[in-house]
Parts: sequence; C-alpha cells; structure tokens
Amino acid sequence: MYVKHSKFKNTGILFEIIVKQITADTLSGNDSAAIKILKKYFVNTELGKEYKLYETVFKTKNVSENKANATITTIVEASQKLNKTKLRKEKYNLVKELKEFYNVDDLFRTKLADYKAQAALYVLFEVYNTERATDPNQIIDNKVTLLEHLTTSPVERDEVKDNVIEEFKSYDKDLRTLTYRIMLEKFNDKYSDLNPRQKHILKEFIESVDSTPRLKEFYNSEITYLQEQFSTQIEKTSDKTIKIKLQEISKFVVELGKRSTINNNHLVDLLQYHNLLEELSVANG
Repeated sequence: MYVKHSKFKNTGILFEIIVKQITADTLSGNDSAAIKILKKYFVNTELGKEYKLYETVFKTKNVSENKANATITTIVEASQKLNKTKLRKEKYNLVKELKEFYNVDDLFRTKLADYKAQAALYVLFEVYNTERATDPNQIIDNKVTLLEHLTTSPVERDEVKDNVIEEFKSYDKDLRTLTYRIMLEKFNDKYSDLNPRQKHILKEFIESVDSTPRLKEFYNSEITYLQEQFSTQIEKTSDKTIKIKLQEISKFVVELGKRSTINNNHLVDLLQYHNLLEELSVANG
C-alpha cells in the first residue's frame, strides 16, 4: 500500500491555514469566522491533541540525529493512542465548516514554509496507524525528510533503511515480510536481479519467519548445496590466483551449529554466495 498525502486531512496544514486566514481577516478589518473555527476544533479535541504532535516536531530544530529519531518515535507512538474515529469526524466537519465561509481551494494554495516536512509527518502517522502492509521505501523517504528537518543537515538514507529493518524485526509476520523486501532492495542496489534460486531463498525466509528450526534446516541444506557447487567450480578454474581466493571464500561457507541463531545476515550471505556461484559458472562456461 502507498499512502497518498492529503492537505485536507493534514492537521498541521489545517491549523496553519486557519491561523493565516485569521491574520488576513484581521488586517482587512473583517470579523473572522476562522477564530471560532479554530477554537471549536483545536481546543479540547482529538484534532487539538494531534496538532500538539505536529507542533512538537516543528518547534524542534538543530538537534542531534539521536534526539531527532527519539522525537519521531515518541510522536508516532503518541499518535497511535488517539481516537481515530473522532479524529476523522472532526477533520471532515472542520473542512465542511471552512467551506461555508471561505473558498477552500484558495486557502489550500497558501504557501507553507515546512510543507514537505508536514506532508512527511502526515504520511508516517497514516503508515503507523494502519494494519495494511506499506511500501517500505515510503517509510524510509519520509523519515529521512523529517530527520533532515529536525537536524537541519543531510541524513544518510542507508542508515535510516537499516533502522527501519531493525524496527520491523519485532513486528508481526506481515511487517517482518517488509524487512526482507527492504533487504532485497538493498541487495539489488549492489547486484543484478535475483535468479530463480535466490528468489526461492527469499521466499523461504519470508514464509519461515515464525519457524526458526525450519529456517535453520533450510539454510544448512543450501550451504551443503553451495559447498558442492563451489568445489566443482574451483576444480574448473584454471587461474591459480583466482582458485586460491575461491578456496579461501569457500571456508566461510559453513553450516550453522546447534547453538547458532539464524538472522537476517544469513539471508544476505546466501544471496551473495549464489551471486558469486552464478558468476563462476558463466566464467567457467
């Protein structure tokens, strides 16, 4: 699922355009309906509670990346405690009431300084408050946007990607599946598309996330297969230098012991071993 940003549902943007309208009405010497609307929908309401979360982000700047990460985690967790039914109803009624007094298309054309970060926060709130699987790249991209806003400095995307992977490790099977999707993308950043054997490995890891013994057994069977294939390809290799290097690499292709714990790194290892094996097969004809 890909979450689309909506200005009409973004609490931070709703608050800002109302405040700007109050200013415009006051400067024009007009009675401002926006004042009553602001009090009605942002005082002692779910909308007001959610706005406080937006405010926390947009009043925080020039902090360390660790503090920025902690801020995002805290406000996302707080958003999960809001009454979603009330929140949706209040947003709907707010926009409906704005339409009675103003041209909402003109209101939402107002330029906002932190629009990109506002949109990123909205998307993260939506992502973390749904049970449906979400595009992991969308989570990463929007976290990067918020981290750069909070730290006012560039953020390394791969570090954010790694943090998302760690975060998903503690989630249920659907979200754990996203972990492997992210890892697959990371692998494909460096290597070509997966071959059928590699796709089968990925499928096993996804389907066995709740069965460590089964996954370990599968891993060891793949290692046995790889050992046999590497041995065959080493014999076919005529270049002595390459042969020595391959023999050294093959020493790392070993089964997991009884007390060893399987983890995501083992998936990456299998994919890389198969990638090397494929290159050897092509080179050796």
